[in-house]
Amino acid sequence: MLDRNQTIGLVLFAALTLAYFFFMSNFETPVQPVVQPTTTHVVQQDSIASATALAQPVVAPAGAVGTQGENKEVVLENEELKVTFQTQGAIIKDVLVKKYLTWDKKPLHLISPSNNFFSLKGLNRSNTTVDLYSLFYEATQTKNTVTFSVSDSSGNKLTHTYTLPETGFALSYEVGGSALKTWFNIAAPLEFTWNNSVDQVEYDVELSRAKTTVNYFTDEEGFDQLNETSKEKETEVIEKPVKWVSLKQKFFNTGIIAKHSFQKAEVSDTPTETLGKIKNLSARLTISAASIQKDTLAFKFFFGPNQYQICKAVGDDYEKNVYLGWPIINGINRFVVVPVFNFLEGKIANYGVIIIILVLLIKLILLPLSYKSYVSMAKMKVMKPELDEIKAQHGDDMQKTQAAQMKLYQQVGINPLSGCIPVLLQMPILVAMFNFFPNSFELRQQAFLWAPDLSTYDHPILLPFTVPFGYGSHVSVFTILMTISTLAYTYINNQVSTAATGPMKILSYAMPVIFMFVLNSFPAGLSFYYLMSNVVTIGQQLIIRRFVDEDSLKARLDENRVKIASGQGGKKSKWMQRVEDAMKAQE
Repeated sequence: MLDRNQTIGLVLFAALTLAYFFFMSNFETPVQPVVQPTTTHVVQQDSIASATALAQPVVAPAGAVGTQGENKEVVLENEELKVTFQTQGAIIKDVLVKKYLTWDKKPLHLISPSNNFFSLKGLNRSNTTVDLYSLFYEATQTKNTVTFSVSDSSGNKLTHTYTLPETGFALSYEVGGSALKTWFNIAAPLEFTWNNSVDQVEYDVELSRAKTTVNYFTDEEGFDQLNETSKEKETEVIEKPVKWVSLKQKFFNTGIIAKHSFQKAEVSDTPTETLGKIKNLSARLTISAASIQKDTLAFKFFFGPNQYQICKAVGDDYEKNVYLGWPIINGINRFVVVPVFNFLEGKIANYGVIIIILVLLIKLILLPLSYKSYVSMAKMKVMKPELDEIKAQHGDDMQKTQAAQMKLYQQVGINPLSGCIPVLLQMPILVAMFNFFPNSFELRQQAFLWAPDLSTYDHPILLPFTVPFGYGSHVSVFTILMTISTLAYTYINNQVSTAATGPMKILSYAMPVIFMFVLNSFPAGLSFYYLMSNVVTIGQQLIIRRFVDEDSLKARLDENRVKIASGQGGKKSKWMQRVEDAMKAQE
C-alpha cells in the first residue's frame, strides 16, 4: 500500500484518523446497550416539582394569583411532533417525535417529565423570586395554537402562547401580557432554566455520550460548544448575547432560539453513569430587563433530528449541530456529499446500494488522479534496477544515495512527487467520508445485509470477553472484510511500488490491522464504504495495469534521457530546476 509517493498521504490519513478517534469519538471499550425499564410519562397533579429534584421553592405574585387550580393536559400535533402541555406551569410536558423510534423500537420522547425540568423566574416588585412555571393557568386552544393565561384582581394578564405549524419540528413560544410590567421588577432580568437528563435512544452508549453536549450561538462569535468528549463536568459562562442554545444528542437535539437574543447564559455538560442515561445537560439563560418591558417575549423551540437541511432551515448556523468536519472538509460534505447523498436517497430505498453508488461516483471523479498516481509508480518501478545499482554503489551513505537518485530522476525527467500529489488531492474526500458517515442521520436504523443499523457498528458476533487496545467485546464483520480488502489492495500495490521493502513493507501491512482495531466500533456504513472503495480501487488498478505498458514506459524514459542530455528536453519544470540548483549547491 505504501510507496515513496504515497507515504505522506498515508501518514496524514493515519494522523487525521487517530486524531479524530481520540479527540472526537473518545472510544473506550464498547458498552452493550442497556434495556431500560418502561417509564410511564405521568406528572403528579398536585405539583410539577415532584418530577425533578432540581425544582426550587418560589413565591407567587402578590394576591396569590394562580396558586391553585386543576392540572390538565393540552395537546398540539402535526405530522412530525405530538406536543403535550399542562396547565400547571403552562409548560411542555412531553414531546413525542412521531416518525422515529429508539434503538429498541420504543416511542421516542425528546421531552418527558422524567428527563426535563423548566423554570422561568424573575423578581416581583417586592424583590421576591417568582417562577412563572409554578402557577396554574387557563388554556384556550385553536387548531394549532394554545394560549395559557392567568390574571390578577386588577386585570393584569400573563399569557404563554405556543404555536405548532402543520409540518416541521419548530414550536413557536411567546410570553406576553401587561403582567410582565406590573408584576415584576422591571429593572431585573428573567431567568429561563432548562435541565435535560438525556435518555439513551441509540444502541451505542459510549458513542452517544461522546456525541452529546451543549451547543450555542453568540451574536459576536458565532457557533461554539462545550467539550463533548470530556469525562468531567464542563461549564461555560457566556457573558455575551446568545441567540440560541441546543441540548444536542448524537442524532437529535432540543433547542431554544430567542428572537432578540438572551442577555447571557450559563451552560453545563455533566457525564453520568446512571442506567439508561447518557448525560445531564443544562442551560440557564438570562432575559434582559429591557426585553421584559416589551409587550411580548418571543422564542422558538426545536425538537428534531440532526439532519442538515432541517437544521439549516432554523437559521443562524443552527445546522452546525450537524458536525461535518473541519472547514475544508465541511465544505466538501455540505456542497458535494450531502446533496449527492440526498439525491440518491430520493431515488433509491436501499442505503447499502446508495453507498455503493456513492463509491462508484467518487471513484469515477478521482479516476484521472488514480491513473496518474499509478503511472508515476510504474515509472519508479521500471527505474528500479538503476536505483538498486545506486544503493549498492553508495552502501549506507544515505546522502550520496539520495543525491544520485535525484540526479537519475533529473536525467530521465521523473518528478517523484507526481505520484504523491494525486494521493494528497484525494485525501479530503477520504476524510470527508470519515466525518460524514458517523454523523449521517440518514443512516440511522437503516438495515443492510447483517447490519440492523448502518449508523452504528454491526455486531453479529458478541464476545464473552473484551479484546484490549480498544477493539471491544464484539466483532464487526464489515470491518473485518474492509481489513481483508485493504490488505489485498496493499499486496497488489506493492507489486508496483519500489519503496515497499523492509520496514516500509511491514508497515504497509500493519496499518490495515491497526485500523481494524480503530474502526471496529465505528458505524457499519463507514466500514462498508471503505470496503466497497477498496474493492473498486482494486478493480481500477487491475484495469489500469492493462493499459500501462512498462516496456513502452521505459523506452520513453530512455528517450527523455537522450533529449535532456542533448539539451532538447524543453523547458525545465520548477521542480527540476530546484533539484538542479540543490545538486549544484551540494557539489
